[in-house]
Amino acid sequence: MTDINKEAISVLNDLIETSKDGQEGFKTCAEDIKHPELKTLFVQRSADCASAAAELQAAVRSMGGDPETSTSVSGDLHRRWVDVKAMFTGKDEEAVLNEAERGEDHALKAYREAMEKINKHNLVGIRDIVERQYHGVQRNHDQVKALRNQARARS
Repeated sequence: MTDINKEAISVLNDLIETSKDGQEGFKTCAEDIKHPELKTLFVQRSADCASAAAELQAAVRSMGGDPETSTSVSGDLHRRWVDVKAMFTGKDEEAVLNEAERGEDHALKAYREAMEKINKHNLVGIRDIVERQYHGVQRNHDQVKALRNQARARS
């Protein structure tokens, strides 16, 4: 396996963890929210993240690597913090949307860093998939932020 292949697999495995974090994070948001439209949105976003992770895992396998299958430690810690915080502050719409946006901020950062590595190491074989998924993360982030702002305006 070439060094470029190893680097590409490493980048993709990092994004798999990020996608798995998003899957679990949105699932937690769906469980915590009472508003039926937001619950549906979060369930769909969780499924979208699962699909993104599966696509990345297939790409890793196609390069001869072993794909990541779990969430990150930092994502697990964030979800635990959200659970503890929710016990004290309640699980109101704005609080859940704040945490969803924070998770999307993390995902955006991870995808930006991946794009930087792709450009630095000229990993053209994975650029299209990562760039397409990055734009999806950006749309998710913007939608969650707009919903959070609406919830904030109502409160």
